[in-house]
Amino acid sequence: MFFLTECVTCTYWGRLSDFYGRRAILLIGPLGLTFAMLGFGLSKAFAALVISRALQGVFNGNIGVSRTMMAEITDSTNRADAFSMISIMWAVGTTLGPALGGVLADPASRWPTIFGKFQFFHEYPYFLACAAAGLPAFVSFALSYVALKETSPRFRSKKHESVPATDENEPLLLDGEPRPSYGSPSPPNRENDHRVPSTREVLTADLQMLLLNQGFLSFTDMAYFVLIPLIYTSSISIGGLGLSPYQVGLILGINAFLNGFWNLFVLTRILKKIGPRKMYILSYGSFLVTFPLLWILRDVAHVMGRVNALIWILIICQLFSASFVAAAYNSTSLLFVQSAPPNALGVVNGLGQTVASGTRGLAPLFASSLFSVSLESRLAGGHLVEIILISLSAVGLLCAFRLPK
Repeated sequence: MFFLTECVTCTYWGRLSDFYGRRAILLIGPLGLTFAMLGFGLSKAFAALVISRALQGVFNGNIGVSRTMMAEITDSTNRADAFSMISIMWAVGTTLGPALGGVLADPASRWPTIFGKFQFFHEYPYFLACAAAGLPAFVSFALSYVALKETSPRFRSKKHESVPATDENEPLLLDGEPRPSYGSPSPPNRENDHRVPSTREVLTADLQMLLLNQGFLSFTDMAYFVLIPLIYTSSISIGGLGLSPYQVGLILGINAFLNGFWNLFVLTRILKKIGPRKMYILSYGSFLVTFPLLWILRDVAHVMGRVNALIWILIICQLFSASFVAAAYNSTSLLFVQSAPPNALGVVNGLGQTVASGTRGLAPLFASSLFSVSLESRLAGGHLVEIILISLSAVGLLCAFRLPK
């Protein structure tokens, strides 16, 4: 439900930011997300849970607007560094979020001397965890309301044009402004400079190819993300590694934390050196290493009958190959900025986020069902899931080579 509502609203948030400015549209997101999280914690009926979760997707749908603002406050010299910070924030969130939710859930039972005397926490055992999750969103809203400025060139130029000249000696034509001469065509109408292109005008062939690659990236990455805990925790006898949930959580938490810095200090430098197109091809191609390594991991664990040093080495290699995917997202972010027509960066980022959210919503069901079918049918020795995902990655890599140069 979250990804569905996020997918439906992303493009609309982006277009609204092109029409009404980035700041106002972006501020709606964290404020609405705060109330949606509180509503989730106060829900007692399943329908209320669904509605709250759907609203979280709606207000998270303007995440593309934040990417647009980052693009507008940076230039070609530091844009890659700025987008790489998203990976750091994502790593912090994915590391602390699950731990925070697990610790603060049902506080009346966990800390009866502190929260047990409050009937409220008995009736709403997950409110504290949801409130803790909503607090950063509200802090983000408050800080942005005070300090965040409008970044849209369209609205900043309008504001500049609306300021009257106070000096009577100030020339009517500024230096560098075109001066029409006799017999020359009139300068372009300034109203056209502020016109927002239609979605059809925005959807050029190059952008469509970029959106297709965004879909392949998000779908393949989410399928991998879903498979990892399934393979790691399944027993060795049926084709898994037999790790405990605690071990898996620790592995993924450490991996997410290290990946953020790996992306910031290493992958971003490579991205700036070779460019977003080549970096995307390189990083997306890592799936053709990651999925075969999962295949090898499962077979080696089955032969060994236990997790030994060789298995841990293979796990490290598999996680390392998967770490390159973070640079693929940075690359597509830069490519979206490059492909956006004037006054349409918001809707372009919105379209990209729509494709990403839609494919992420489909991938978990696809990957988990495929893994289950692979184990039950034993097709290809139980490796049908890897075969299909390797094939999908190969098709995605072919599409990557068709990205505009």
